[in-house]
Amino acid sequence: MNSDRGSFASQLGVILASAGSAVGLGNIWRFPTEVGQGGGAAFILIYMAFIFLFAMPVMLSEFVIGRSARRNAIGAFQQLSPGKPWIMAGIMGVLGGFLVLSFYSVVAGWTLNYTIQSAAGQLQGLQTMDNGQQTTDFAQVFNAFVSDPWKPIVYLAAFLLLTHLVVARGIQHGIEHYSKLMMPMLLVIIVLLVGFSLTMPGAKDGIRFLLKPNLNAVTSDVVLSAMGQAFFSLSVGIGCLITYSSYFSKETRLVKSAMNVCIIDTMVAVLSGFIIFPTVFSVGIAPDAGPGLVFITLPNVFLLTFSKMPLVGYAFSLLFYVLLLLAALTSSISMHEICTAFISEHFSKSRRTAATIVTVVCLVLGSFCSLSFGPWQDVTIFGHGIFGLFDFTVTTFLMPLGGLLMTLFVGWYLDRRLVEQQLTNDGALSVRLMRPLLFLIRWVAPIGILVIFFNEIIGIFI
Repeated sequence: MNSDRGSFASQLGVILASAGSAVGLGNIWRFPTEVGQGGGAAFILIYMAFIFLFAMPVMLSEFVIGRSARRNAIGAFQQLSPGKPWIMAGIMGVLGGFLVLSFYSVVAGWTLNYTIQSAAGQLQGLQTMDNGQQTTDFAQVFNAFVSDPWKPIVYLAAFLLLTHLVVARGIQHGIEHYSKLMMPMLLVIIVLLVGFSLTMPGAKDGIRFLLKPNLNAVTSDVVLSAMGQAFFSLSVGIGCLITYSSYFSKETRLVKSAMNVCIIDTMVAVLSGFIIFPTVFSVGIAPDAGPGLVFITLPNVFLLTFSKMPLVGYAFSLLFYVLLLLAALTSSISMHEICTAFISEHFSKSRRTAATIVTVVCLVLGSFCSLSFGPWQDVTIFGHGIFGLFDFTVTTFLMPLGGLLMTLFVGWYLDRRLVEQQLTNDGALSVRLMRPLLFLIRWVAPIGILVIFFNEIIGIFI
């Protein structure tokens, strides 16, 4: 094992880096819409319950594996279970890291483009002529951009370079240092945007939509949706937290760190709802999910705000896309680190060389994903475009199966004394929580993951 692989210097660095891994684009564009469709406050309460019942036990399992072995996602299983098939969980994690970083960076590149346009004040200038009248069709603008064969790839490369520069600097001077800068910035921007949003006319309708419990909307599908959102929101099951926790010190309190990460991630998701709903309701536009929300719906909102309050509209749009960019970057850094740590340790490469290899591979794969929106949009594999195939493979198979194997590994395979040693910091902390935590890891989380997995599989064939 490389004795000079680095470590986090502080508990704050541990929490902010791990929270940055969890907080991503999905917190901002997917969660608010699912809340609105799933009964408002009722969905939030169900989601929070599943965060602590299913997602946190997987996170703790990754923490135990990573700090016990102090190796990369594959090396950890090689050390803790040599010659055993448990290594498949690590292999799926590294493969997932490459795939996620590749397609995620495509969307992050779109975000970088819109951030630059917002900073230059160009969003309000994205107008076309219709029968002599100026009009703006942001769907047309967005589709023209993503289908271009070269522009999205340029922004993809720029975003990957930003990620590369952080990871190549190492743990303390790279990941920890920039997490301490970016995560507070992200939280401050969220608070400012919530303040902007709540002062807009009609904001109370958006707040009511977000927080008024609608129990009639809570169905079995909504419960399963909340379960899946809780699991995928924290980016568990893919090995990035095994890699991060391999840099934890012996003094790092795993349970407390996991709790803090879950709280920060949930807070960002809920506050994003306070940004989205009051804003779109104030101008009478219905919110929708995914890229359509942030690249089509919200630019329309910003344009309408520009016409009434130019400075507010400019500040709102710029801060919002900077927020998206920071969320994308903190997540991409953790995905990059999964792959960089593996290549560096397994092939005895320097960190800079390993990071360069990962960046180049993901640039190539990401370019394929980007082209699937343009010249290669007719290329399909198993009924999916390249971008969709990467996304489908990770979210349907690699993440849930990886999370399942990790909880089973910690709950049933690892020596209980080792697990207790990690969760209690060598007995420095109370062991009273051990029994309920082990119950969650052994039984509750695996059953929940299987429910999510089979629900996804059934959905494919129905």
